[in-house]
Amino acid sequence: MNINSILDGHDGDDVALISRGRPTTYAVLVQQVAAARGGLVQREITAGDRVALLCGNNRQFVVSYLAIVGIGAVAVPLNPGSPPAELERELTSAGVVAAVVDATAASVWRRLDTSNVPGLRLVVGPDSASATRVAEGAVPFDELLASKPIDAVEVDPSTLAVLIFTSGTAGSPKAAMLSHGNLLANIEQARSSGNRFNPDDVVFAVLPLFHIFGLNVVLGGALHEGATVLLVQRFDPGTAIESIVARGVTVIPGVPTMWSAWSQLDGVDDQAFAKVRLAISGASRLSVDVAREMLNRFGVVIAEGYGLTEAAPAVTGSVGHEPRFGSIGKVLDGVEVKLVDEEGDEPEIGEAGEIWVRGDNVFAGYLDDEEATARVLTPDGWLRTGDIAVCDEDGWLYLVDRAKDLVIVSGFNVYPVEVEDVLLLHPAVAEAGVIGVPHPHTGEAVKAFVVTKAGMEIDEDALIDHAADHLARYKCPSKILFVDQLPRNPAGKLIRRSLDSGLERTGRL
Repeated sequence: MNINSILDGHDGDDVALISRGRPTTYAVLVQQVAAARGGLVQREITAGDRVALLCGNNRQFVVSYLAIVGIGAVAVPLNPGSPPAELERELTSAGVVAAVVDATAASVWRRLDTSNVPGLRLVVGPDSASATRVAEGAVPFDELLASKPIDAVEVDPSTLAVLIFTSGTAGSPKAAMLSHGNLLANIEQARSSGNRFNPDDVVFAVLPLFHIFGLNVVLGGALHEGATVLLVQRFDPGTAIESIVARGVTVIPGVPTMWSAWSQLDGVDDQAFAKVRLAISGASRLSVDVAREMLNRFGVVIAEGYGLTEAAPAVTGSVGHEPRFGSIGKVLDGVEVKLVDEEGDEPEIGEAGEIWVRGDNVFAGYLDDEEATARVLTPDGWLRTGDIAVCDEDGWLYLVDRAKDLVIVSGFNVYPVEVEDVLLLHPAVAEAGVIGVPHPHTGEAVKAFVVTKAGMEIDEDALIDHAADHLARYKCPSKILFVDQLPRNPAGKLIRRSLDSGLERTGRL
């Protein structure tokens, strides 16, 4: 077994990828991945080594990812838009020994202090012309592709394939360990439940490949079926529609913010999505109004699903069913789900309970964190998601709440503790509390409440800039209110649900 096997058995003349307008056939992709495997091994990257990917949605990411897992090494996809301090923490905690860096991440890589990543011994840059602008001694990606090709190795299903950082169900960001078996199992679970691409499909791949939704649902699922993956670096509603029409896109996996943007866009031909046969939404809850608008305006039936990084990621879906607005669908074939109430019992139909998940797709735990792993994985293999749902008598699930305190910005998880810790690094900050608030474009935004130290002041913009030096932009507060005190219970614990009501402001807004 190897997740690299998603490349096997396809017509070599079919187009696998379109990146920056350039098509790559399956035959060429297979050859490039084999050569990249050889190039990594030649440079002493071996099974079990952790290799970071700092790339946008492009051919370099895809080839590198498949080559890394193909030799039994571990891919560590990271957000190339993260600030240096955050990347240094992730590279170090993952034990990375090599990194593949494309042009989109070159500037942030140059600002890294790689002495803080002691195991790093290889950097692969974009190409011969610009590799040295990433790092002195960086190996050009095209040089890797000129290496002698080697075959992929067979691994045990439990072999670690990917480390993906998530704040998901367990607090501050941790590296979730996903095996080859987890990834392949979830692709099969999705396809057997109707969420299946075919070789004639053109799949719109704008969801970031460093996110599990983009990596395994979009890229993994599409390549497994021999579809064409249209790689898109960033989302712009108008430009996206132009690409969808021009390329004959048939499958669009998206997040609610994408569908919301399209539903509100003026001047769009009502036939713009005419060739789209499968529209998927995940990562956060889809507005019923948006779903209705897309159906009424464009005839697009959006199949909403639910998943999380720790489940590789898909758990439920509604592909192939008449839409039930507001539902996250039914449990996928091969996945077990039960709802558990506060007493540990399964609730009656229509009563709320926490979603527990079990199956071959469920991860092995968090890297080097047994305590966090034990909080979410039961001894008999159930993943406690922290998300609350109800189930109707037909087996359709409806989310009523989600992981406590978690903020979801454009489909990305933000845990308040991480943001609070960064705010507290500022010498003028005595206390900080963070919550999520509704936002028309990103679903939610981060809002912070700050108590300053006696005799010290800082303005909102300066504190937001401070946060941006340590956190990815989507994690940074978009609004900071200065208050005299934060609400706490008798034990001194912050009461986040009271943060946005009744607090006395200091007037320094």
